[in-house]
Amino acid sequence: MPAKQVDTATAAAAPAVAGSWPPLPLDEWEDTRATLHLWTQMVGKTALALAPMQNHWWQVAFRVSARGLRTLPMPFAGQMLEIEFDFVDHVLSARASNGALRTLALEPQSVADFYQRYRALLRELEVEVRIWPRPVEMLHVIPFPLDRDHASYDADAVQRFWGVLVQVDRVLSAFRGRYIGKCSPVHVWWGALDLSCTRFSGRPAPRHPGGIPNISDAVTREAYSHECISVGWWPGGEPIGEPAFYAYSYPEPPGCSEALIRPVAGRYDPVMREWILPYEAVRLAPDPDRALLEFAQSTYDVAADLAGWDRAAVERSRDRQS
Repeated sequence: MPAKQVDTATAAAAPAVAGSWPPLPLDEWEDTRATLHLWTQMVGKTALALAPMQNHWWQVAFRVSARGLRTLPMPFAGQMLEIEFDFVDHVLSARASNGALRTLALEPQSVADFYQRYRALLRELEVEVRIWPRPVEMLHVIPFPLDRDHASYDADAVQRFWGVLVQVDRVLSAFRGRYIGKCSPVHVWWGALDLSCTRFSGRPAPRHPGGIPNISDAVTREAYSHECISVGWWPGGEPIGEPAFYAYSYPEPPGCSEALIRPVAGRYDPVMREWILPYEAVRLAPDPDRALLEFAQSTYDVAADLAGWDRAAVERSRDRQS
């Protein structure tokens, strides 16, 4: 079969994400990040309403796609619905299994206007769904229909955000392959707009104290019902004013705050009670993949050993790791 010709005009217009760890200073796109975060919560709440329950709420998280962020397929009225934030063409695409397709432009517009247009899009697809119209996991919230404060969309910054997610997803997927115990997918949580991968020991965890703003404690207790160690990436915000990688254990065993981790730019943050590695330290490293894998592996090693996990039972043998 002859090779398919490449449309050079389209290729030139596409974002250069392959192999790139793009810069993403928080202060350069904070307004856009806040607006996009609120838009993603609307779509995430749709998954919360439609998708069958999975352990730890995995059914509501997004996956990084070849064009942006997408939901898992969601059942409705004997069909399936999938919604994707397309950061190449900058549209929100909603596809139903009956062939119906509806799109909504990703462009500067208020949260209130986006919410109205998004609900209209769902109605056109005959998707009847109840969405609690308030943000979660935020201290100060404005109901979606009333929010005209957040209305920014910097397409270049959003593409770079997606470019970071592509790279982190790729590396953490390799890290996930080292583990044969119970482990989450590598996915994006719309509550905090962070990407993570979580390993589990198999043992129940103590009851989580809850207290996360504007979210039921029952949600948090399901998320942390079993011992886990997470690693992920976050675009930044209070109290960490820059994009950063993070890692933590729940419950946190004594000794984490004093433990040595790699690379040397990593540190334990006593406010977050997490290990933090600035994104810039990875982006500018001679080998960013190796730097991130070192952070993921060393924090897991420390937490798993301090918590007394049966590592031989849940880890792939070293000679079979990638």
